[in-house]
Amino acid sequence: MHPEIIETVKRALAEDIGTGDLTSQMTVPADRQAEGKFYARAAITVAGIELLPLIFELRGGVDHLELLKQPGDQTYDGELIAVVRGNARRLLECERVALNFIQRLSGVATLASKYVAAVAGTRTKVLDTRKTTPGLRRLEKAAAAAGGVTNHRMGLFDYILIKNNHITAAGGVKQALAGTAGATVPVEVEVRTWDELNEALDAGAKRLLIDNLTPAEAKRWVDHVAGRASIEISGGITLDTIRAYAEAGADYISVGAITHSAVSVDLNFRVTLLG
Repeated sequence: MHPEIIETVKRALAEDIGTGDLTSQMTVPADRQAEGKFYARAAITVAGIELLPLIFELRGGVDHLELLKQPGDQTYDGELIAVVRGNARRLLECERVALNFIQRLSGVATLASKYVAAVAGTRTKVLDTRKTTPGLRRLEKAAAAAGGVTNHRMGLFDYILIKNNHITAAGGVKQALAGTAGATVPVEVEVRTWDELNEALDAGAKRLLIDNLTPAEAKRWVDHVAGRASIEISGGITLDTIRAYAEAGADYISVGAITHSAVSVDLNFRVTLLG
């Protein structure tokens, strides 16, 4: 597991447990054994469940942990998704952190899967964005991928995306693209006007980002490009509109809402005593 994820989980446990779970320490015998079951409370796309072994391991481990679902799996309302057995205090102190991660990440995966389903049968790939919760980007992008979305750049360091402010600062589309000569990572440029579109094509741009067009306008631009560059469409795309943009011929559609507006799903953790 990536070191960033391990550190994220450590911080979450430290944030919640601190110097100790006072309630469990004062109400539950130290040697009490229990079984905990995680249930989905709705039809969801699962994500984050792979963190359960790490969460319990970082608090000393458990006797048994079984994941009945994997990232990307679908559930029905009431379906059992994981079982854990071990020290009752440990199960209780890890409960909220485990639920927080799985609920949040499954919410991202569930929303992602809806966007992917909305463009089924077209050639369009749905992309996520950098509009993620600070500190959770790697996890949220993994959740988006579990929902069937194609991950876009992880950050500013692995992909060149020339946006409107870069174009303004560089002095124009042509000047901005010229500065990327010899780049060893993908280069994409945003075009805001018909003139910028043609300027980018004349400069040899191979991937274009077009923003805030209607589906009809987007189709006109796609037809004009005629395969000379791949096209990503973004800007206020919703579940109600994404199909129209896909049918306009977009190669990619990026949707910030997948991460910034996903709603956590409902899960339940039930404990029973053993022995």
